[in-house]
Parts: sequence; structure tokens; C-alpha cells
Amino acid sequence: MGGAAALVLVTGCGAAPVAAPAGTADTSPPSAVAPPSAVAPPSAVAPPSAVAPAEPASVAIPSIGVGSDLLHLGLAADGSAEVPEDYALAGWFREGGRPGGRGPTVLLGHVDSRDGPAVFYRLRDLGPGEVVEVTTGDGTVARYAVDRTEQVPKDAFPTFAVFGATADDVLRLVTCAGDFDRGERSYTDNLVVHATRI
Repeated sequence: MGGAAALVLVTGCGAAPVAAPAGTADTSPPSAVAPPSAVAPPSAVAPPSAVAPAEPASVAIPSIGVGSDLLHLGLAADGSAEVPEDYALAGWFREGGRPGGRGPTVLLGHVDSRDGPAVFYRLRDLGPGEVVEVTTGDGTVARYAVDRTEQVPKDAFPTFAVFGATADDVLRLVTCAGDFDRGERSYTDNLVVHATRI
């Protein structure tokens, strides 16, 4: 994954606290388990549609009203991931994966700004099974279903779990969360959404 191994945290997610993101504990009831007779046999389960690895151009999350073109992001001078300069746009970490390929496609976005909510403000509202659509430069749409959401302290950011190589086509969405540290002008935590290609 190139320089991604040097990443230790994601910084600069918001300039001022508009509203501290709520915790990410899943309080929804567990999904009902279908009886064995209702489960489709393995041969009837369709694999994800084929998508050749390509640079992502935009992201849409219909359930929370997100629609954004994607900026291209790399590594900052301190070894952390760059963050978008435009609070209304998400960015793709270009040293990571691409939709249709193995490994994580990582998208980063701000939670808020001095002017109010930013592109990933409602990321904390995503629940398991909700769909994220990433459109590549050639117009192909790769669809991902949310597996889980976790809130982690920035000083304990799970670098490998977010940026590390995987055999699957997965998606990671990252923003800020937790309390706002006025001295550092940054949030104390990161919110990470893990999703798998469907």
C-alpha cells in the first residue's frame, strides 16, 4: 500500500465544535435469523458484480443525504493522511485501494466547520446494511454495505484495520468524533465506518 504504513492518525477534521458527534454504540435490536429452510443455498447467492479497479470519482450515501465528488488525497508531511481542504467534499486516499480491487478504498471527510455541518456530519447515523455507492471515473458504480461503525481515540487509531491490505474489496469512511479540544483545534477521536462490497 505504499506509504500508508506510515499513517498513525487522521487529523484536521473540523475547525470548531458545532455539535459533538454522538457515541456510536449500536442500540438497534439484533436482526432476525431466518430459519434454515428460508436460507438460500450457496449456489443461489450472486457474487458482487464485476468492476475493474478504477479511481473513484464520487460517493453517495442516500440514507444520510451524502453526495460528493471526491478530491484526491495523499500523505501530509508528518506522515498522516491529508484531509480535504473543502469541508463540503470528501476525499479519496489515493495510496490505498480502488473500487473493484483488493484492499480498502479509504474516503475521508470533515464532520463540521465554523459554518456548520460538513460532508460527513451524519456518518455517525449509519447502521449495518446501509448502502454506500462509489462511482468511478468511467461511470461504474460499486456498492458497499455497512458492516459496523467504531469510534476510536486518535492516539490509538487502528491504522492496519483501516488502511491495511485485505483480500476483499472493502470501503472505509473516516471522519472526526468525540470531544472538541479547543487548544488543539481538533476532535479527540475518529469515527470509522467499515463496509464490504455487495
